Amino acid sequence: MKIQSAEVIVTSPDRNFVTLKLTTDDGLTGLGDATLNGRELAVVSYLRDHVVPLLIGRDAHQIEDTWQFLYRSAYWRRGPVTMAAIAAVDVALWDIKAKAAGMPLYQLLGGASRTGLMAYGHASGRDLPELFDNVRSYLDKGYKAIRIQTAVPGLRAIYGVAGNATTEGNKGKRYDYEPAQRADLPVEEDWDTRKYLTHLPGVFEAVRNEFGADIPLLHDGHHRMTPIQAAKLGKSLEPYDLFWLEDCTPAENQAALRLVRQHTTTPLAIGEVFNTVWDYQTLITEQLIDYVRSAVTHTGGISALKKILDFAAQYQIKSGMHGPTDISPVGMAAAMHLGLAIHNFGIQEYMSHGALTNSVFQQTFTFTDGMLHPGEQPGLGVSLDVDEAGKYPYQTAYLPYNRLADGTVHDW
Repeated sequence: MKIQSAEVIVTSPDRNFVTLKLTTDDGLTGLGDATLNGRELAVVSYLRDHVVPLLIGRDAHQIEDTWQFLYRSAYWRRGPVTMAAIAAVDVALWDIKAKAAGMPLYQLLGGASRTGLMAYGHASGRDLPELFDNVRSYLDKGYKAIRIQTAVPGLRAIYGVAGNATTEGNKGKRYDYEPAQRADLPVEEDWDTRKYLTHLPGVFEAVRNEFGADIPLLHDGHHRMTPIQAAKLGKSLEPYDLFWLEDCTPAENQAALRLVRQHTTTPLAIGEVFNTVWDYQTLITEQLIDYVRSAVTHTGGISALKKILDFAAQYQIKSGMHGPTDISPVGMAAAMHLGLAIHNFGIQEYMSHGALTNSVFQQTFTFTDGMLHPGEQPGLGVSLDVDEAGKYPYQTAYLPYNRLADGTVHDW
């Protein structure tokens, strides 16, 4: 079964998505997500100009060999653009193989290890009443676990808080739904770590007092703290029993997590900006984290992320795969199939896509009573309407960036 054609499809229904569509000589098709938020066209060029010519005529069944060929033959390894392109090929080939077998993809990964995947939603608010209302809305939707993000007094806009959009045309929209705002230049936001560290523990105390001790609560620090600041926050949040504290400090310096671990028992989740197992090596072997946050889309696909998660399982570290709306329905389906099959599943991030996106990508996965399931259709269970996708051309969009009060560019 040979790859006969490869098409890179760019569409922007609710946001920009990059999809690779492979077709075999016997008519089977496979989809892979190649979306890289804010740098989509870089991956488009990598695929169209460098990868697609190498795929035509290759055996579609040779997934591992193709992965190793794309990773090793280029000489220049790793990085988000390379790994997103490889991921798209890998996932598309798994989609084809599962369709050829007449099975949902998770069956080829060893079958189901659970009946469904617990998901968490994103609640936020500019003040406590708004936050409480948003938490209730997610509980009403069936979510059993909820991420808590909040505005900080004295700061104009911060990551993950609804209604914080700062550009004309975006004001009042759900900022945590589409942080990559459609504009010619990225939006500048402000940041003050001291104000944040002072404010946040009181927010979690209020949420626990309002909603009780049973709901798993999560929080994303978004790489904004130094190691000692992260340690301080983790310790101050211990009374509120977080499910995890995510990206408390930039973890490219993996050894920095040793300091955080020394000072807090709050569980730690790291890795949504990571691309390969090498980003995790120290974190996993020294058990410095509790959850792997990588996305199938940005980490070389199902083949590569399954290897990372099997490695993590040896150290009782679980999955917490990245899953906001910058992962297309194709990438989300891939995460669900992988999460259903592995033994060390932890939790799945899940933000529902908008109506326009759902008109482009038809999906069979379900969300019922707080649990996701990829469905039983052969392959990924996602199809793409090329004609519908063509109605929504690419639009320039950038993620925001931060400056401190003195003008210094800070981590976003």
